[in-house]
Amino acid sequence: MRDVTDASFAGDVLQATRPVVVDFWAPWCGPCRAVTNVLEQLAEERADIEFVKLDIDENPVTASRYDVLSIPTVIVFEAGDAREVVVGSRSAGHFRQALARVARAG
Repeated sequence: MRDVTDASFAGDVLQATRPVVVDFWAPWCGPCRAVTNVLEQLAEERADIEFVKLDIDENPVTASRYDVLSIPTVIVFEAGDAREVVVGSRSAGHFRQALARVARAG
């Protein structure tokens, strides 16, 4: 998973041609590490979806824009719109269901 920033978010996420899963995290957040591991596993399974992460401490503008008040928060974007939001540490199955909902809607 590559990092995105406030400066790169529009180009990397909002203008992407495929769905993008954004992991809003911080280095000091223990549950964030667990979610990152799950998302890295899903990234290997889903070549049709891009997986990125955004450090909220270093990039507060984007986190604020999407009302990220608790971490970990994962938002699935498609065609520039936030389609699914998952807050908290969840299982791979939970994230697979969220991705399936986006795929059906798209």
